[in-house]
Amino acid sequence: MRTVVHTRQGDPAEVLRLREDPDPPPRPGAGQILVRLLVRPVHPGDLVGVEGMPGLPEQRPTEVRTPGVEGMGVVESVGPDVPALRPGQRVAVFPAPGTWADFVVVAADRAVPVPDGVSDETAALMLVNPLTLVMLYRALDNALSEQGKGPVLQTAAGSSIGRLVSAAAVRHGLPLVNLVRNASGAQRMRESYPTLPVVTTSDGDWREQVRHHTGGRPLQVVLDCVGGPLTQDLVTLLADGGTLVTYGRLGSGTTALEELPLVQRGLTVRGVTVWHWTHRTPQERAQDVAFALDLAQNTPELFEVAARYDLADVNAAVEHARRPGKSGTVLLTSPRPTGTGQEDVR
Repeated sequence: MRTVVHTRQGDPAEVLRLREDPDPPPRPGAGQILVRLLVRPVHPGDLVGVEGMPGLPEQRPTEVRTPGVEGMGVVESVGPDVPALRPGQRVAVFPAPGTWADFVVVAADRAVPVPDGVSDETAALMLVNPLTLVMLYRALDNALSEQGKGPVLQTAAGSSIGRLVSAAAVRHGLPLVNLVRNASGAQRMRESYPTLPVVTTSDGDWREQVRHHTGGRPLQVVLDCVGGPLTQDLVTLLADGGTLVTYGRLGSGTTALEELPLVQRGLTVRGVTVWHWTHRTPQERAQDVAFALDLAQNTPELFEVAARYDLADVNAAVEHARRPGKSGTVLLTSPRPTGTGQEDVR
């Protein structure tokens, strides 16, 4: 059993290591399943957990942790009181801490059967990002219902979640302006979503370009996963009473809240995380999962893969995941055991 571990927080290249354990994988308890993982994504949030982030609990120096919260695999065995899943069945899992390993034990209600026709790679990506999209659109609906429907800006539009937001904006007629880092990213977005305006922050007049695309109207909402110094520029584009929805920190540096005119202009800052999704009712979660499955089955092109690396090549995978301008999600893979009927990761 291979497992990626770290005992302290820091640069992933320095603190991550692959541990090989000769002992058999753990056995699932009541209501649990053991999953042999085949594909798992390298999400920005996974790297934040390794590196550490201001405001998050410090990891104890001797505590062994395994990154990853999402993945796809095959049910290896089931514990008592698990009537709906069976060994050999393909499943996607979330939230399942510790997926950067060959095996993970997870509660059965955190496993979603993968429909026929959905590839292993798409299945590995079909929960975290679509469920984050659900959380973002809920925050967006709340903000727009309070202020009236107006222009919306999103940062890192070329990211995996950014592409999902753009697709939803086209479907629902949302007046969205996309913000990207450079011209190559802008070109990709224009090819994928020709009806949505795109602005690059590498242009010195990018703020004026945003105002041009909104017809001079201030933004009602900004969806931001970059943070850092960019936050101050984003706030200047917001209407009085507007909302900054923050859900990540892809950028470097920080901006103190007291440096922002929140009180003077009546601005709202809302934090969104996919972890809050677990607080929804079982019926709501089932509806959200059905939405994610629909995306995976009918629009698999939204689940773009940047590269694939074997679990043993975790450092190369992390380096690739952190490259500026990367398009798609980096995956960590494991070989499928023989005799399962699907020998290759699709």
